[in-house]
Amino acid sequence: MDASRFVGTEPLPAGSRLNPEALQRYLEERLEGCRGEMTIERFRGGQSNPTMVLSFDGRRRLVLRKKPDGKLLPSAHAVDREYRVISALHHSAVPVAKARLLCEDDEIAGAMFYIMDYVEGRSFWDPTLPNMTPSERNAIYAEMNRIIVTLHGIDYTQAGLENFGKPGDYVSRQVARWTKQYRASETETIEAMDQLIEWLPQHVPTQQRTSLIHGDFRIDNMIFHPTDPSVLAVVDWELSTLGDPMADFAYHMLTWHFPQQPYRGLSGVDLGALGIPDERAYRDMYLARTGQPNISDQDWYAYLAYCLFRVAGIRQGIMKRVVEGTASSPHAREAGALARPVADLGWYYAETAMKL
Repeated sequence: MDASRFVGTEPLPAGSRLNPEALQRYLEERLEGCRGEMTIERFRGGQSNPTMVLSFDGRRRLVLRKKPDGKLLPSAHAVDREYRVISALHHSAVPVAKARLLCEDDEIAGAMFYIMDYVEGRSFWDPTLPNMTPSERNAIYAEMNRIIVTLHGIDYTQAGLENFGKPGDYVSRQVARWTKQYRASETETIEAMDQLIEWLPQHVPTQQRTSLIHGDFRIDNMIFHPTDPSVLAVVDWELSTLGDPMADFAYHMLTWHFPQQPYRGLSGVDLGALGIPDERAYRDMYLARTGQPNISDQDWYAYLAYCLFRVAGIRQGIMKRVVEGTASSPHAREAGALARPVADLGWYYAETAMKL
């Protein structure tokens, strides 16, 4: 998959329900620096909540993130939860963009949205990090590992997020939730999904800890400093909650299990030559930093099976929006079509776990 097509911004698509005049009036009354000529462009990357950059007289820039237009699945596209969590984390060790305001009036932008600061930095859509040296790649991956360890170590009660989710049985509850979401968005029969729906409830690993989790922790959901490997902001908190940090970390590590095409993964890549740690080394780094004991192969493969089931459910939701004509990305049909192969890979890991 050509990662370059996700880079940068583009004009708003025709038919957008966003009302620029109403939006600017709304912002002028609530935020400084929002007067003058306002331009709106949409970020190319992402499949879920439409995200736009607002510029005022070419000076101040803000980011608007909204729910998609049209009918949505229950509890999906929760931009209000995103706003809450990044507000809570603003003064923590987890870097986030500063949240400015939440608008629940659908008349302004066509759906609920929030405003946050624009963070200037680098976004990486290709995890092989082309045009970097091995030492530069290694530093980027070490920083990602450090950030997810930091996130999972946050005192969520002190941050005011003690009721941001339930403290136990995260994976079991997620399997039930995504089964409902998948059934509500099902456009075809995917045998592997049916098998996972039957298998997962009986084979989820026992949750050892509860922490704040991101839910979609990937390299392309981080903004890096323009010149050094530090992360300036973790973005796209739509799926964040209190849950099992090992499930969150296993999801992060799916990149090592996906091939480059069509997923932008690392499977089959000569990681040693690139300076990128392999799966075991990266996982051991996380376990050592969090002080956790090693995880059994059976539990690890069960976590991977669960994570792939969840990704397939998300992909199916994208395809449902394609069918209904409400998809927010021009690449949505391609993304939705991956539901079946992702589910097949998930069932492969479930079968692997059963053999151990």
